[in-house]
Amino acid sequence: MSDSKRLFAAATRVIPGGVNSPVRAFRGVGGEPFFVARGAGARIWDVDGHEYLDFLGSWGPLILGHAAPAVVDAVVRTAARGTSYGAPTPMEVEMAEAITAAYPSIELVRLVSSGTEAAMSAIRLARGVTGRSVLVKFDGCYHGHADSLLVKAGSGGATFSIPDSGGVPEPLAALTLTAPFNDLEAVTAIFAARGREVAAVIVEPVAGNMGVVPPRAGFLEGLRELTRAHGALLIFDEVITGFRVAYGGAQERYGVRPDLTCLGKIIGGGLPVGAYGGARELMRHVAPLGAVYQAGTLSGNPLAVAAGLATLRELADRKAYPRLEALGAALEQGLRQAAAQAGVELCVNRVGSMLTGFFCAPPVGDYASARRASTKRYARFFHGMLGRGVFLAPSQFEAAFVSLAHTDADVAQAARAAAEAMREAARED
Repeated sequence: MSDSKRLFAAATRVIPGGVNSPVRAFRGVGGEPFFVARGAGARIWDVDGHEYLDFLGSWGPLILGHAAPAVVDAVVRTAARGTSYGAPTPMEVEMAEAITAAYPSIELVRLVSSGTEAAMSAIRLARGVTGRSVLVKFDGCYHGHADSLLVKAGSGGATFSIPDSGGVPEPLAALTLTAPFNDLEAVTAIFAARGREVAAVIVEPVAGNMGVVPPRAGFLEGLRELTRAHGALLIFDEVITGFRVAYGGAQERYGVRPDLTCLGKIIGGGLPVGAYGGARELMRHVAPLGAVYQAGTLSGNPLAVAAGLATLRELADRKAYPRLEALGAALEQGLRQAAAQAGVELCVNRVGSMLTGFFCAPPVGDYASARRASTKRYARFFHGMLGRGVFLAPSQFEAAFVSLAHTDADVAQAARAAAEAMREAARED
């Protein structure tokens, strides 16, 4: 028995499903997960000694790659002075200054411990500021596992939602309305019917949790106009896109400023972190300045802030982004060519260094069209790539990420593996 199989068997006895986050269980692709021993640059090694070229990157934070020297050095030096104090540190100020300098829409920012916590706190703030209760989100967009967000759409864009998870009370889920991503007409209908009740619209400006789905022209601008006209707030969940699709995130790339922004992943350099922020007039409602309470023992944890700052310093001159764009474009081209050679239908959506190959005909512009993709074919493709030493997300509905540690040769290797894996997947249909 391999060490990974032994560890998974042990894990299932003491951890639900043997994993600490559901998608790690490989339920979307079949089989069992391998256990990672270490990572360096663009590669990881499992406990059985197998090497993988990694395009998961810990689900997005590792834009510099695994064990980036600047990040490791910052964490080691910081840990030697202490791991947590429950009191302010100079680095928290530096992180807040870096974020507010990169995001003109953010004048004040609060550090928290996860993206879920950031989204939950931003929604509470929106409700507290507006005095309204209803939230609008988009089908297929994930904003963490807070109760108000674990819902799915009913029959139509402006219907009440039902819980998408056990343990979520229906009356709470009913406060969340859903619309298809990229469907401005559906959002307009919601505001026409319920506009006076809506506290906020929360959106991934580039969807990353149904697979990568870019915003259509005018969609984000339309959300900005609708929320402003009806006195609601616009929340951008940039946990994935923040410092990823541009140094100033999706709001820089698309030129739309939200009222509140949620950040995570890259600002922690691979350690647990989150943040939410906005205009001073909104953030002054957060305790201790205002009545909207939010607190956290490990908020602004020194190790996470040190790792995040080290990462942001490597990105601050913005010279990294043309390189990330080029690597992402090369990987996209490689996947398209592999699919064409294998005679496989594949829709590749990409924004900068994040992309998804959907096993269906284009276009994929919302959750309904994403769900047309063949999960069975993706599962075969995933295992074909894994067997050739390339690690992708173990789900059709997730993103692949390119890092600055990847080389042109790495992308070429992945393209060759994809050509072989797609031919295999096509033969098994």
